Amino acid sequence: MSENDPNTTETTRDEQRQRTPGKGRTPTARPLEAGAPDEFGLVQLWWGDGKGKTTAALGMGFRAAGHGYRVHMLQFMKGGASSVEDVRGEYNAIDHFPGFTYENTGNYGWHGFLDGSNDDEHAAKAKAGFARAKELIHAAREAALDEPLSLDDSPEAGVHMLILDEILYAVNRELIDPESVVTLIESKPDKLELVLTGGHRRPEYLLDHAHLVTNVRKEKHPIDDGQRARKGTEY
Repeated sequence: MSENDPNTTETTRDEQRQRTPGKGRTPTARPLEAGAPDEFGLVQLWWGDGKGKTTAALGMGFRAAGHGYRVHMLQFMKGGASSVEDVRGEYNAIDHFPGFTYENTGNYGWHGFLDGSNDDEHAAKAKAGFARAKELIHAAREAALDEPLSLDDSPEAGVHMLILDEILYAVNRELIDPESVVTLIESKPDKLELVLTGGHRRPEYLLDHAHLVTNVRKEKHPIDDGQRARKGTEY
């Protein structure tokens, strides 16, 4: 007998609702307190030529932080460009959100795009970012991820979710060795949720190491018609 069955009594419906995680309550905002996830520990890959990879990762980050989980985003490659102002909406939002932090290891410009930026500097920044990722993974291994973490502590005290934004793009540009990323994933603690984004090429080298793989495909994008990055949607 289903909840939509006209013969289902109201008492039965209430009993069914009580067995759901939300117990039939309408979702509402609640006070934010430090918490610990029960089911974190997966590896997620978000790649493709479509818009939305970083946006999806940020959305998950805010969702996790909204439950009081500790989240950190380490961003590769996106050090700035002539089409983007020196402020990003996500950084302002993160800065005002307890338990969510970020850092940017990108170099100004785009690697290999002949835009005046130095490719050696891009490579050095990418390698430094990867070294930082290893530090954060090590810190997570030392933390008690099955317990709440202070929302005010630095990521060196451990995080429940680590977002490595554009790391797959850095691999595509041959700035980071793909096998090093495999080793990084293999070294993560069981309860750390690890999210990797970026790149237009399918990350074959990681498919056996990931639990969720999403190809964000482009069907149409205004950039193809000359539209520059827009404040509030791209940055």
